[in-house]
Amino acid sequence: MSPETPFKINIPDEKLTTLRAKLELATLPDELKDAGWKYGTPLVDIKRLAERWRNQYDWRKHEKEINEKLPMFTRNIDVDGVDTLNIHYVHKKSETVDAIPLLFCHGYFATLTASAPEHPSFHVVALSLPGYGFSEAPRKQGFGINQYAEVAHKLMIALGYNEYVTQGGDWGCLITRKMASVYGGRHHKAWHTNIPMYYRPGNRPYFLVFLDNPWSTEEKAGIERTKWFHAKGQGYSAQQSTQPQTLGYGLTDSPVGLLAWIYEKLVVWTDNYNWSDDEVLTWISLYWFSCAGPAASLRIYFELREDCEDIGRDPTIPMGVSFFPMELIVLPAAWLRKSYNVVFESRHKTGGHFAATERPEELVQDVRKMFAKGSPAFAIVPGRTGYA
Repeated sequence: MSPETPFKINIPDEKLTTLRAKLELATLPDELKDAGWKYGTPLVDIKRLAERWRNQYDWRKHEKEINEKLPMFTRNIDVDGVDTLNIHYVHKKSETVDAIPLLFCHGYFATLTASAPEHPSFHVVALSLPGYGFSEAPRKQGFGINQYAEVAHKLMIALGYNEYVTQGGDWGCLITRKMASVYGGRHHKAWHTNIPMYYRPGNRPYFLVFLDNPWSTEEKAGIERTKWFHAKGQGYSAQQSTQPQTLGYGLTDSPVGLLAWIYEKLVVWTDNYNWSDDEVLTWISLYWFSCAGPAASLRIYFELREDCEDIGRDPTIPMGVSFFPMELIVLPAAWLRKSYNVVFESRHKTGGHFAATERPEELVQDVRKMFAKGSPAFAIVPGRTGYA
């Protein structure tokens, strides 16, 4: 088994110089009068952000903060019949000996390790998915949901966590769901998500399903949000899931193109979250300086498109769900209960797709509550209650 190697981010000076040169030479499009967000990312925002990225933004400052805050490592993971990939991850251990091993699968970091007598503690593992951040990208076609799940599971086993729980959002929901189906019971003991993927019962018309289970005001709003996303929010996915290589040229060569492409999602997919300019630029910089480059992060859409259409057998292990009103898919909880072994639910008044960034404390509290004393998932991992 591959040894663990400590990791620090250290982007070469030449890459910083090249980035500034590209920003200096950027040519921006015009914009229709009073367009706002109607046609996409506003020109005024991109001008401001690109200017700061070029002249004021201090990457070294944020690089240092990440290195000091997060204990990062890499190790090789063998993927059956595919390849060996070097995977980057955060591994933050709790001081509580019986802390619960938790795989956090988003690409976004949160801290769940703090010890206190009133709530369970966790040993947190947060991996960069293959092709994202500082993880190596797959070099062969067909790296699908089974392979992403295999990488995440094998990482937990390599760290000595033969039994564990997971929390997933964005692609992490689909990946941890597959892990629950394949490794559930023996290894994967319970899972929590903030973007559950499920269908209306029997895929019947909405009005017929409503007759069985009338919707609350929040659930009606959630259905409208879901309809909006399917009708007007999936242009990016259509491109990335059909011709990712074509788009990859532009995002790899143009930092302004990458900025506009991702910044749109950071704004439109959140619930009025007040992004600072440096926060945005750090996100974009992590894509720009990623191990495999921005194009690699697009291919997951192509490889997993069929997995999204048929998400397979429903897991039977205990499941917890956090509902945030501005998530991209927000469907009635009753539909979820028909498909999964739901033991914990929490509904929030604010928050969107990037809940781990927008509402970190609320998400953390939900995970703690799911595995706390008195909950159905308490002590779900043998010998690891999460308490001292």
